Amino acid sequence: MKKYIIFLMIILLSISCSQKKAGWEGTVEEVNGITVVHNPKEPLYKPDDFSLEEEVSIGEVEGQEEYMFQTIFSLAVSEKGDIYVLDYKANHIKMYDMDGKYIKTIGRSGRGPGEFQVPRYMACTEQDQIMVGDINRISYFSLDGEFLTSTPTLGVVIVQDIDQEGNIFVTEIVREKGVYELNKFDPEFNYLCSFGTSPLSSTQSGKRDPFFSVLRFDIINGDQVLYGYAEEGYTLKIMDKTGKLVKRIEKDTIPVKITQEDIDERIADYSPEMKVEFSSPKYFPPFSRVVADDKGRIYVSTYKKTPDGEKNYFDIFDSKGRYILKVPFKSRPQVIKNNKFYSIEENENGYQCVKRYKMNWNFIP
Repeated sequence: MKKYIIFLMIILLSISCSQKKAGWEGTVEEVNGITVVHNPKEPLYKPDDFSLEEEVSIGEVEGQEEYMFQTIFSLAVSEKGDIYVLDYKANHIKMYDMDGKYIKTIGRSGRGPGEFQVPRYMACTEQDQIMVGDINRISYFSLDGEFLTSTPTLGVVIVQDIDQEGNIFVTEIVREKGVYELNKFDPEFNYLCSFGTSPLSSTQSGKRDPFFSVLRFDIINGDQVLYGYAEEGYTLKIMDKTGKLVKRIEKDTIPVKITQEDIDERIADYSPEMKVEFSSPKYFPPFSRVVADDKGRIYVSTYKKTPDGEKNYFDIFDSKGRYILKVPFKSRPQVIKNNKFYSIEENENGYQCVKRYKMNWNFIP
């Protein structure tokens, strides 16, 4: 019995050591009341400490119309696990249960109550409603798809997020200032505060940069804002609901060189006359987008690709802002909730589908 206990203790110690690995090599300090987390170039854990396991796939090239999409712009997921797919081109939402079984279609083209013109964003709110950002208005539905009400947005076209209090976030083009501006409005669409700006491409000096960055954000911890502007370097900011900076997350990074193939792909759809107006930098920006999950973890998409070019690497930070993983994803996560990863993907024929994956962590994230 003693030998068995000793053997078991050795095994448990071995597992514990393998999880801890080398300690995190970053630093945390308080600077003028702001928590500053500085991360090294390499993450705490290795890629094989994390994996995605496909659970649900929704979408067919041919077959039942209920499972076919035209142009998916946004996904939303209820606490129950129901999946809502906003089809921008079809001007409706398709609702599926947690197993991917079709339930109903919500909305249609039009200007009336419960109808859509140019729907671009959707979310499930803390008030158990579906919020849809359309041109010049926001529409609200019950989780069962019944139209509830709408709010005019005073000319703002693109609604981009909603916090736990029902406040609305948009990135507005302010031409007189020459910037994109991230602003927050209350549920009746009264202006509350601003969180930051980034320049419009037209205000850049000289030729246009096809890789120029704009501000990126997501709601984190219910009512805070995760904000990043890549031209400021690899720096992520977390602001409280009043717009006050409370945490800054920094990371050392290795620049990714822009190839001629990258340039040709980026400007492929422009006319020959317009192509000569572009001038590309030597390196990509340090990141392209940021996403937060319901546990306060942060997922940052980078321009670093896998050797086969099929996937981009994402940097993952824990709720403390520590850089813990660098893993390749085939597509950008749309929703990360209850340890599930939801994304919009394309098959080999270019048709869109919705995927849900289980997130497997070989450590306690």
